[in-house]
Amino acid sequence: MLWINFLHFYQPATLADDKTIEAIEKSYLRIIKILKRHPNIKFTININGCLLERIAELGYHELLSDLKELIKKGQIEIVGSASFHPILPLIPEDEARKQIEQQKEFIKKYLGDVELKGFFLPEMAYSAKVAILIKKLGYQWLILDEISANGRLDKNDLRKPQIDSASGLTALFRQKNISQSYVPQQINNLIKQKSNATIITATDAELYGLRHADRTGSLEKISKTNAFNTQTISEFIKNNAPEKTVKLVSSSWESTAEELKNGQPFALWYNDDNVLQGKLWKLAKLSWGFVKKYSADKECQWAQYHLNRGLASCTFWWASGNTLPLWETTLWNPDEIEKGADELIRAIRSLHSSTAHEEKILSEDIYGEIKKMIWTTHWTTFWKR
Repeated sequence: MLWINFLHFYQPATLADDKTIEAIEKSYLRIIKILKRHPNIKFTININGCLLERIAELGYHELLSDLKELIKKGQIEIVGSASFHPILPLIPEDEARKQIEQQKEFIKKYLGDVELKGFFLPEMAYSAKVAILIKKLGYQWLILDEISANGRLDKNDLRKPQIDSASGLTALFRQKNISQSYVPQQINNLIKQKSNATIITATDAELYGLRHADRTGSLEKISKTNAFNTQTISEFIKNNAPEKTVKLVSSSWESTAEELKNGQPFALWYNDDNVLQGKLWKLAKLSWGFVKKYSADKECQWAQYHLNRGLASCTFWWASGNTLPLWETTLWNPDEIEKGADELIRAIRSLHSSTAHEEKILSEDIYGEIKKMIWTTHWTTFWKR
């Protein structure tokens, strides 16, 4: 059996220190410890730049050193991404480009000169326009969800690389049914069945400890066996030439076939029927418009800093109100929504331009509406949950 495993390391820049530390202690250190103990195991990894910065600020320098060593040994392949985890198809191309380039700078600063062949779209949120940009920036492949191939979850075998007709990038697809479980347990079951299949999984790294306690130590147990092989995604693509060219559909790793049919490819972050999300995106558009319009402002650097943080997917995700059956989680957190809105308004407030006062007042009005709606919705709808 061949296991191709992709892990996404991310915590929002606005998250409280204790929550970030919990993810580091329960998940990240565990994964790295296992890789160090078992040099035959290889994973492909994304670590968003804002998290690399927090790891350093919190004093986990040994973790960064271990990552560098594992990259050097070829056990870890690092990919490109966007530094503060925005939904790339929902923001302007120039903002997307800034965050993609900034991610490279973070990686160079904390992990050294690393070759980045692959790219992880935050939330696997694909659009043809974003894929074309990524190709222009020199990347070679994407990891996507199966649903991106045709908008359905049918029984097509997608375990071989394909070529995206829009961009020319190679696309590899995770197997959703296995990825949306506790993956080591599934791998253990396949080992018992003596499977010789190729298994492609992609999950948040926090699954390995923070979100799933794994009291039986499934990951540690399978790591001690020689019952499966692993490769990085670039190695797998090198050994398996793309079979055909496919027209991919705009989607994310949370998309459902019904959402795609209804023209809502990123529904958890931008749902036409979600008034709060609509107001958040209205404020976001004002914010990135200000930063571009007043790029010569002496405080533009700080405005960009706050904008990046406010555009994180979490700002909009926690305003969804949807329930994810897999984790029995309701996507509602007024504090996290408020943090994102605070960052977006701070981007506007940071700019000193004397000609922007009327525009700032308009932004404050929208910000006030958002704050009221967050807490009205919370106390009337979600607080009992």
